[in-house]
Amino acid sequence: MSEAISLDPATLVLFSLRWIHFIFGIAWIGHLYFFNFVNVPFVKTMDAETKKKVVPQLMPRALWWFRWSAMITFLSGVIYIVGKLHLNNTGIMNGLFGSTWGQWISLGSLLGSIMWFNVWFIIWPNQKKIITSVKTGQAPADLQTITRQAFLASRLNTYLSVPMLFCMGAASHLPSFNIWIILIVAVISVALVWHLVEKVAPKAGSNF
Repeated sequence: MSEAISLDPATLVLFSLRWIHFIFGIAWIGHLYFFNFVNVPFVKTMDAETKKKVVPQLMPRALWWFRWSAMITFLSGVIYIVGKLHLNNTGIMNGLFGSTWGQWISLGSLLGSIMWFNVWFIIWPNQKKIITSVKTGQAPADLQTITRQAFLASRLNTYLSVPMLFCMGAASHLPSFNIWIILIVAVISVALVWHLVEKVAPKAGSNF
């Protein structure tokens, strides 16, 4: 006879937060990859008139999902970590740095927080100016600078996303945390993203 499994409210709340974190994390990173692997090469093929029609329609919609998915992912992650530490009664320092789970989560959260900051304080503010410029046809004096800043922040997030996702998965599935694993993952991440961005993305779909 099987035993009935009961879940207390705190466990259900934590699971719900983790589920929300997964869903909106997928939406966030999915849009990040769309911008870097699809949109950047596509925009280079458009003339000024086409950009004026496409950009004001596409980018505000895509950026809305992008930034709010990032925000919900960030907030649900923070609340989940705080709730888990409180439920386990381990304390912040011991919970984050005294276990393999905490060490991987801490590193992944650091990378994710940098990415969230880039979205809300660099990419989105600069993209608003770029969209307005394309829509009105009036370029601000610093258009080249803000375009470059948004591009670099987005590209940095793409590079950070691979080790960040590794850390989040490793927290639950890898029973070891050491500098060699981190270095290997960093090297693989840089090589993988560079290859996808520089070699695959510009040609993807051209022979469809």
